[in-house]
Amino acid sequence: MLQTIANAFKVPELRKKLSYTAFIILIFRIGAAIPVPFTDATMGIIDRTAGNFMNYLSMMTGDAFNYGTIFAMSITPYINASIIMQLLTVAIPPLERLAKEGEEGQKKIQRITRYAALIIALLQSTGYFFYLRNGAHITMDATGSPFTGAHAALQAMSIIFTLTAGSALLIWLGEQINAKGIGNGISVILFAGIVSRIPTTMTSLYMYFSKGGAYYALAPIALILMLLMVVFIVWMDNSERRIPVQYAKRVVGRKMYGGQSTHMPIKVNMSGVMPIIFASSILSLPPTIEMFFTIDKNSGWAKFFAMFDASHWFYGIFYFLMIVFFAYFYATIQYNPVEMANNLRKNSGAIPGIRPGKPTSDYIMKILSRITLLGALLLSVVALSPILFSQITSLAGKAMNISLGGTSVIIMVGVALETVRQLESQMMMRHYKGFLD
Repeated sequence: MLQTIANAFKVPELRKKLSYTAFIILIFRIGAAIPVPFTDATMGIIDRTAGNFMNYLSMMTGDAFNYGTIFAMSITPYINASIIMQLLTVAIPPLERLAKEGEEGQKKIQRITRYAALIIALLQSTGYFFYLRNGAHITMDATGSPFTGAHAALQAMSIIFTLTAGSALLIWLGEQINAKGIGNGISVILFAGIVSRIPTTMTSLYMYFSKGGAYYALAPIALILMLLMVVFIVWMDNSERRIPVQYAKRVVGRKMYGGQSTHMPIKVNMSGVMPIIFASSILSLPPTIEMFFTIDKNSGWAKFFAMFDASHWFYGIFYFLMIVFFAYFYATIQYNPVEMANNLRKNSGAIPGIRPGKPTSDYIMKILSRITLLGALLLSVVALSPILFSQITSLAGKAMNISLGGTSVIIMVGVALETVRQLESQMMMRHYKGFLD
């Protein structure tokens, strides 16, 4: 990977794109350190020792959420809006037709997604304001009480609109990376936020190690576990199922075409990191709603919201089921077995031993179903391993909360691999010698 980046810097156009992407990341990190007006979160608003959703959200935003900065919402509203639009595109026929209209249809869907993201950002920012207000992390009056009347309204509008504007700016910056930089802009910003937490994670491991006793073994095990997850994710990302395809010979004029054997590659992890992002976003809704209210700890609602804490057994089970569901959902969007079978038949291709038409589509469907299940199970192993590790250490009385969880590791590795592939493909196009050379 480092060799690929070094070679890319030798190409002026790629060097310009990489520099532009790095500049956008720098803006993101600067914005993640600028506090919102009327807030007082310099010491942080989250208990890092608790394995709850707030810790996860802080990690995904590069600690901006924890310190009440202008990018505290990050690009999570856009991710939620994208999930909603993809679900609606499947469920609502007009949106489905719009998605099939080519580039113009995609532009309209993107525009709708942006508007939906702004609405979600406004709602999440409102919830975050009440969360800050309930935790006394906003500026108080001389008596130490929250402002009332016009002062309270001005304070609320300043905080909410600043957070919403910060999220909108990040969405725009992500689109600029798509247009002028390298990689998927939204994924690159997510990647930057996660990578910025690596020093914090290493510091936490060192603090656990310095406690002595059983932590002398547990801290290195946690580090080895993270390294093994990286290797496992790379292996999973490169794994694929190859369906053999045989093309019939055909004569066109004096030339003979076809007759060769090839294969149809289907990646084991065909949906990438999207099922984990989708599942995490859905699980973020109850904690977001909880921000709006002050709930009695002994009430039924408190028990309900506690079920969506990362340390609760229900969270792990529901997380697993959502990953499997979204893996199948995303595979259904990406692959159409009937269309794949028709394309094979049009090109005089066939799968050995399988008749063309419906038997071919049924065969492809069966393979897709099995591969999707395998990919979902592998994703679940990565996503749930840190949660299980924390639970096991808690039961042993040596609780360890690793802030760099499986979700963040797979996002980080997946984005890095995808960006390197884009660099390699662009370098290959620039070094390809045509017939005029």
